[in-house]
Amino acid sequence: MRDRQVVVIGGGHAGCEAALASARLGVPTLLVSMDVDRICHISCNPAVGGVGKGQLVREIDALGGLMGLAADANALNFRMLNSAKGPAVRGPRAQIDRWSYQQWMRNRLENQPGLAIRQDQAIGVAAAGGRVTGVRTFLGGLIPCRAAVICSGTFARAKLHLGLRQWPGGRAGEPPASGLSQSLLELGLPLFRLRTGTCPRLDARTIDFSRLRREDGDSEPTPFSFLTERLDCRQIPCYAAWTNEDTFRVVHDNLRFAPLFTGAISGVSPRYCPNFETKVARFPEKKRHHLFIEPEGRQSGEIYLNGLYLSLPPEIQEKAVRTVPGLEKAGIVRYGYAVEYDAVRPTELAATLETKAVAGLFTAGQVNGTSGYEEAAAQGLVAGANAALQALGRPPFTLGREQAYIGVMIDDLTIRGTDEPYRMFTSRAEYRLLLRQDNADLRLTRLGFEAGLAGRDRLDKVESLEREMGEGGRRLASARLPDGESLEQFLRRPEIAWADLVRLAPELAGLSPRAAEQLTVNAKYEGYVARHLRQIRQLEKNRRLRLPRNLDYSALDGLSREAREKLSRFRPENLDQAMRISGVTPADAALLMVRLG
Repeated sequence: MRDRQVVVIGGGHAGCEAALASARLGVPTLLVSMDVDRICHISCNPAVGGVGKGQLVREIDALGGLMGLAADANALNFRMLNSAKGPAVRGPRAQIDRWSYQQWMRNRLENQPGLAIRQDQAIGVAAAGGRVTGVRTFLGGLIPCRAAVICSGTFARAKLHLGLRQWPGGRAGEPPASGLSQSLLELGLPLFRLRTGTCPRLDARTIDFSRLRREDGDSEPTPFSFLTERLDCRQIPCYAAWTNEDTFRVVHDNLRFAPLFTGAISGVSPRYCPNFETKVARFPEKKRHHLFIEPEGRQSGEIYLNGLYLSLPPEIQEKAVRTVPGLEKAGIVRYGYAVEYDAVRPTELAATLETKAVAGLFTAGQVNGTSGYEEAAAQGLVAGANAALQALGRPPFTLGREQAYIGVMIDDLTIRGTDEPYRMFTSRAEYRLLLRQDNADLRLTRLGFEAGLAGRDRLDKVESLEREMGEGGRRLASARLPDGESLEQFLRRPEIAWADLVRLAPELAGLSPRAAEQLTVNAKYEGYVARHLRQIRQLEKNRRLRLPRNLDYSALDGLSREAREKLSRFRPENLDQAMRISGVTPADAALLMVRLG
């Protein structure tokens, strides 16, 4: 164990992808988890993907990560969200089997060459001369390493809340990560408190499904992984339900027992996924809220009550649940609760997810202020890859906003920061028409292969698709209608579909569905894509204007006071990053350009 060059702390979604990425690059890696039976545990909603989140999963897959393959192998129900809308905002989502997903991922970790797993608790990070030297654990003492990746999730100085009760814990039945927060503070990393929560789990035998609206998966499901040729799983339906005035009344009359309103919780909760007590308090005029009744596994009788995030006392949760039509006799298997934990200020990180304070120390996942399995896994892949690349003495791996949703997320976190759990949405990406879920492999697999993350099998598939698209594009450009219009121009019309072209040119029927899809989208959005590409060329110019790390912004006459303060604090790497810092005006950016020559 002493020869491990990278140590990953935490076995959640961030930690798993970080450890796998590091080991795939050929660096001896150790994953330290407090409970190896909980590696890649699905602690909240038993689902992967969604709008924005689904794009992240497909990008993780394109770069060689395992989340997409794991979801395909263990899914219960597939749906393409926003399928009736434009391609830029569609997002794949799947209900997954909580237990088989976890076992599948653990099996892959255990069979990854160069990766070792140890059950222990990390209690601190050792550093000397501003660089990581090792990880201190409760059982094993100091583990020397060249780089460490902290993926502590919701465990750092964590506290659980259920009604008026509170106790130390990172998840129900699991202790917090003691000592880690103090170690980070001593290393110069500022922390802040966040919170999240989970919903009650119900006994399926006590639910009247006849009173709920059934929601089946897609008849022709779309896999997450570009390596998955077909999906043969038997899909299990989900159901929809709604709260009512009785639900509102039970919660409203008992808000005095909610930890958020008693002052017991100081952490900030997710804006876009609030607990039900917050909904009742903020929107008293709205009594009807959408709930999703979601299965947790093929061999399990537990049902996840998505949308009813509660931290009220158990007896009040039972009353609230039983006001919902169809759940009048529902039995609760596990009660909902809130968890409060420490997070690192993400503006203290570089684009590689390395901390600015300590070389060789990387952080990923909820410890960076994000929420969601998908956001965590994406950060884990980037942080693990960069930890390994640094150990190898190779250039870092980063992604820009114009390249990937992963790049958007990391840029948002490291440049703009966050005061609440960050969640990915398509609206966050200004180039979302280029960053679709359907073309993630075309955008990223070659980059992943060159970095050593993606295998040759992935690149072969991408190159085959590119050749097919090239041939199809030539046919569209050369074939003419009687009026002289090319099929490519004809396809740009909003009302024309690929099937219309096939009727005119039957030889196009030989193209694969994926090639046809890409050619269709490229044709219909050609003008928008061209505009995005012009913007990206300007962005690349700004990115080439590097800002010295030791630049004294306080000595630059003409900069506004706010710009001086924020530029000195955030230390942007280039002009592009500087221009996106809140408070840096176009005039400030122009002055920097002049000073940079």
